[in-house]
Amino acid sequence: MIQVSPKAADKVRSLLQDPEQAGKSYLRISVLSGGCSGLSYRMDFEAEPLPEDQRFEEHGVRLLCDKKSLVYLVGTELDFSDGLNGKGFHFNNPNAARSCACGESFSL
Repeated sequence: MIQVSPKAADKVRSLLQDPEQAGKSYLRISVLSGGCSGLSYRMDFEAEPLPEDQRFEEHGVRLLCDKKSLVYLVGTELDFSDGLNGKGFHFNNPNAARSCACGESFSL
């Protein structure tokens, strides 16, 4: 399961209200090869799930994750910070053995 903090949920719901996201109601979280640590996180908005997607919902946010990415993301919490030390989404991933300074990539 992937968790979403209340603050991240508020931000996601706000972003989904943007006219550019019209018709989209899901947040897709995935892991791709790349980044300075080997694997990187990706977030996209989607209108509909794919048949093989795993689906989660927390704090009113509907999440999608493909099975391959879920292996890397089980137990991860998506958080949002708007403080002086960096504004944006952050992944608190208990599976990551190492992550880069920017927090956008990780390795196992």
